[in-house]
Amino acid sequence: MASGTVQPAVRELMARCSPRHELNTTVTLGGDNFTLCAHIRVKQVADDQAKVSLACWAVSTDLARYIGGHPPTKDEHQHAPYGTAKPDADFTGRVIGHLATRMNALNSPQPDRDGHLAVTVPLIRS
Repeated sequence: MASGTVQPAVRELMARCSPRHELNTTVTLGGDNFTLCAHIRVKQVADDQAKVSLACWAVSTDLARYIGGHPPTKDEHQHAPYGTAKPDADFTGRVIGHLATRMNALNSPQPDRDGHLAVTVPLIRS
């Protein structure tokens, strides 16, 4: 998920970020019985650095939910305050760890506000 979905989204946000505005997006990666979700925030913190915050979770989309008449709602795919998703700390830690390595992070992941983990990375404008 880090290399195929999250990192491209981070790069896209970096291309548009500024010191005054924090940009965010939610990306997903679907499987047979689940959808992996990641809420990403990016803010420029120095001329050549950006802070990347990440929260990840999984949404069960298995057949039993559909047969039982309770398919996942859109709220389950959105991080609070827009939805009901709760970050999975272990999953988030694994994804941000991979992202930190791939993007040459300047520090180790640290807790951010509301369940995200954050790293500072070199700012890439492309």
